[in-house]
Amino acid sequence: MRTRIQESRKAVKDLNKAPTHVVKSYEIWARLIEEHGVSILREFKGYHDEKLSGELKEYRSSRLSKSWRVIYRKSKLGKIEIVHVERVTPHKYKL
Repeated sequence: MRTRIQESRKAVKDLNKAPTHVVKSYEIWARLIEEHGVSILREFKGYHDEKLSGELKEYRSSRLSKSWRVIYRKSKLGKIEIVHVERVTPHKYKL
């Protein structure tokens, strides 16, 4: 199954303000997902990929560094899995 990543405007702004090491981690994260799908994240314990709860229950979070997270949700469009990146944030889960 092919995977495509869509970044929200807020996520793009977040990445423009993020430290260089976070941007590099995000690029690796995105490349892994594009090549192997979201399920590959379970193989890398460092990402601590987890489902969120409460108001963000339809989203997931992956760790990019000790304090930075990427907030995303996934959907399908035919045979294509789409990962919607909502935020790249220093561990504050507010959209």
